[in-house]
Amino acid sequence: MGSLLETIVVPIASEDDADETCQAILEAIGDDERPTIHAVHVIEKAGGAPDKAGVEQREEHAMRIFDHVDARLADEPVSLETEILYGTDVAATILDAAHELDATAIVFTPRSANRWLKLLSGDVERKLLSQTDRPLVVLPRSDQET
Repeated sequence: MGSLLETIVVPIASEDDADETCQAILEAIGDDERPTIHAVHVIEKAGGAPDKAGVEQREEHAMRIFDHVDARLADEPVSLETEILYGTDVAATILDAAHELDATAIVFTPRSANRWLKLLSGDVERKLLSQTDRPLVVLPRSDQET
């Protein structure tokens, strides 16, 4: 059996999230592991309603996020691919990507968000947990107390 972190889908929300998540992944992989990391950023479509920001602006933001991922993992023993995904349901879009890539796990660090924001946003983490058909690995953030 291969490693749980052999082929992972890693949803990245922001530049800070990219830095935190990459650090957590590097701390989690073993010395002999060479994971394939599929870093993804989901551009949420409004489903018929006007989008909050233009697609081009959101794609530029995604590319800045991927620049952080590339910079952090460039000299590390990983295979890295990045992809912008589009969908009206962020969790479902991530799960579809994991299925298409035959990922061994979906890996992320918890996002800090207040309770109201999570209720309003639909809580992507909760949806991932309840709807996934593969392991979901939540790595601790380096700024959290142990």
